Amino acid sequence: MFKKRTNTIDYSHEITTTAFGYELFREVLLPELLGNEQPNILYWTGKEIARKFPLSTREEIEQFFKDAGWGALTIAQEKKNEISYLIQSPLIEERKKTSRDDCYQLEAGFLAEQFQYMLQCITEAYETSKKNDVQITIKWDPKDKINLG
Repeated sequence: MFKKRTNTIDYSHEITTTAFGYELFREVLLPELLGNEQPNILYWTGKEIARKFPLSTREEIEQFFKDAGWGALTIAQEKKNEISYLIQSPLIEERKKTSRDDCYQLEAGFLAEQFQYMLQCITEAYETSKKNDVQITIKWDPKDKINLG
């Protein structure tokens, strides 16, 4: 389990929630609060979450997704300066049956920032919905270095 670097909450023990509780926040509360700006706000919020939980390896990122309840993260395709992940979970499958406007920008922003941290160059990510899963593609330019200070 992961511990947030900036506070004292212990995330090392497992507490579960219902799918209804999770979906209530994701599919009802967030769209209501964020309106048309939901995708942009969630993308930047994902980046902020990644800054609070910096990870060093792809395996840690995959474990974080499982621990956060975001789904199983697997590599779909890898190119020179690009990697695509599939996110799969029973919740995503159910959401795809009922939701027309599913948004995975939180996860995209999180992945973009984690890869930016690991590669130390500017990255961006975008999502593509598939039938029963979600694909997020992360792209970077190794010439566009950043200083992590």
